[in-house]
Amino acid sequence: METQNKQMIVIDGSAGEGGGQILRSSLSLSLATGTPFRIENIRAKRQKPGLLRQHLTAVQAAIEIGAGEAEGARLSSKTLTFAPGRVRAGVYKFTIGTAGSGTLVLQTVLPALMTANGTSHLTIEGGTHNPMAPPFDFLKKSFLPVIARLGPKITTDLSRYGFYPAGGGCFHVAIEPSERLTPIGSLERGEIVSRGMLAVVANLSRSIGRREIETVAKRMNWEGEPSDIVQTRDSVGPGNVIFVEMGTSTGLTQLFCGFGRLGASAEAVAAEAANAARSYLVSGAAVDEHLADQLLLPFALAGGGAFTAEKLNSHARTNMDVIARFLPVAFRTSEEGGATRVEIVRNV
Repeated sequence: METQNKQMIVIDGSAGEGGGQILRSSLSLSLATGTPFRIENIRAKRQKPGLLRQHLTAVQAAIEIGAGEAEGARLSSKTLTFAPGRVRAGVYKFTIGTAGSGTLVLQTVLPALMTANGTSHLTIEGGTHNPMAPPFDFLKKSFLPVIARLGPKITTDLSRYGFYPAGGGCFHVAIEPSERLTPIGSLERGEIVSRGMLAVVANLSRSIGRREIETVAKRMNWEGEPSDIVQTRDSVGPGNVIFVEMGTSTGLTQLFCGFGRLGASAEAVAAEAANAARSYLVSGAAVDEHLADQLLLPFALAGGGAFTAEKLNSHARTNMDVIARFLPVAFRTSEEGGATRVEIVRNV
């Protein structure tokens, strides 16, 4: 795609929600447009500001696939300057070394590889199911099928679970790029045509998953709907997550999850997932707040598109501000019933 310009952009990492998404989106957009940037006050509003291991891995991944150069790429650094070169398709392996999210590292480099000059194969080791990041299942079932509508074909395979705090997970990704991204006119929800529940228990009792599914079924009035429990030992440490899944007549899949943790009963964890699912249903929106946030950047790279979101959180609005610094697009939002309509348009 054509770049806006090659002048270095200066980003304030303390703006808006002030988290790691500002850095990741800047890296993604820099690679995709060839625009260098400098980010200051990295993660200024977080308890531990500066680059953590997963953020540093994202920077290193961007350097590798984009033949880039960086200053300040070290742990705890609060300032980073990044200048991309030419994006290269290929075979890559990125290891975080902690429970930091591997899915967020993937989402950092994916936009550039979606229009690269060949197929890419990635192996990413680290966290696969973290409370503060999109879990692998969400990536595979909710996010990537929408990306496929833009043109690229992306397949994923989970080879080992990595729950917080032990990490140690691993997944593989194959990316068949598209010469250009095709805008989606508008994502609509349609009717809910499928429902399901999945509990994953790693190195824990199967009874936890059973109690979670029973709780979701009761709260959603889903008695008799499909459910499954995956009990695995293929995880470095213990972990648990419950997924509530809904498929729509327009081909969208939404996943809502609750993560097990010390001090929270199986019933409380399941209630979190069920409450999120019910909120989405009531809104009438096509996508939930998390998928809405993740679609902003690829839709902007495609040059347009629209969808209704359950709501736009501060994370998403900060993301919009960063995207508009790199791309000639504008985000138009309006209230539509109980949802927020988001339209991405190219500036003339």
